[in-house]
Amino acid sequence: MNQLSEQPANEIHFGLVENEAIDDFFKKLKDIEQQAKVRVGDDDIRHLLKLESWCNWLYLIGLGTAWILPNPISAFFLSQSKFCRWACLAHHVLHGAYNHIDSVPNRLTSDKFARGIRRFTDWFDWILPSDWVYEHNFQHHYHLGEKHDPDLVEENLQWLRDKKYPNSVKWFIVFILACTWKFTYYNSNTILENYKKKRGNTAQVLNLSYAWNLKYPPARRLILLSILPYFCFNFVFLPSLFLFISPTAALYVLINLVLAEVFTNLHSFIMIVTNHSGSDIFRFTTKISEKREFFIRQIVGSTNYKTGGDFNDFFHGFLNYQIEHHLWPKMTLRQYQFVQPKVKKLCHDFGIPYHQESFVSRLKKTVNVMIGVETMKVV
Repeated sequence: MNQLSEQPANEIHFGLVENEAIDDFFKKLKDIEQQAKVRVGDDDIRHLLKLESWCNWLYLIGLGTAWILPNPISAFFLSQSKFCRWACLAHHVLHGAYNHIDSVPNRLTSDKFARGIRRFTDWFDWILPSDWVYEHNFQHHYHLGEKHDPDLVEENLQWLRDKKYPNSVKWFIVFILACTWKFTYYNSNTILENYKKKRGNTAQVLNLSYAWNLKYPPARRLILLSILPYFCFNFVFLPSLFLFISPTAALYVLINLVLAEVFTNLHSFIMIVTNHSGSDIFRFTTKISEKREFFIRQIVGSTNYKTGGDFNDFFHGFLNYQIEHHLWPKMTLRQYQFVQPKVKKLCHDFGIPYHQESFVSRLKKTVNVMIGVETMKVV
């Protein structure tokens, strides 16, 4: 939080100044954080290891049955494992959520997880972990809802919003993007954001076309370090392991892996892209001026889904606690389950908009923003 000034803002929105409750609100918000901190311990590590074991078992079952025939069940197991290895493990471990617990294994700290050779065992995907950390942990979290937030859906899809296509055509385009978005958008976007950082952010005109143009370093990094390793391992090496059974078995594995890729893209798109988009969600025209404004923006610029219970939360990748995660990015998964009802009640008591509904409702609102039917709130 050292990027933000401790000085009071001239104006805090959403009623806190008007009812002169701003100090009380933030005191109680800080109290909730402290209550969670004193609860952190070995149980949080055991909880994370349990979720990791679920990821591993799903992957083994999915891959172990994929050779029998092409089927959505094996593909779903593989998909869910891939999704939660990113959303549950990589997402929170790379924020450093478990760094300060004495019993944490080194491999589950932000300095070790998916670093170097561990990328292939901890989180092997189209996305480069080091580039994703900068794009997500810093650019997205500290510029939420601003024009330069790399994950601002309304801004990124302005080209589609401006098109005069029928809405049915736009919905189809969104569906194709959703089925492929880690490959067609997210990996190149994370690499490009990291390239901008190395250029001192002087290249603001850079866009995704640079990430796919081999004249530029981002494109070579994208091809050599992101696309080729994952493609060769997932779609060449893994199917070839089943040649000892038969060529048909290897083909079935390949088909199921492709199907799993589509599933996990759709799943992660629905759970991630919808977190900060919709006609009821705010985007911001100015930079954050002080610390308290930062916290308000995380609440009104985010949305939750149905929360509670490890099975439900595992399916959502714990992205159903998006408001609490943006308030406290370094909090453990188990503590999000503890603080969420408290934060929701606090916001209700002080008149702060707190959005929570099913991911189906959020998806519809997000797509409406993408295709230009609806527009986000601006402040």
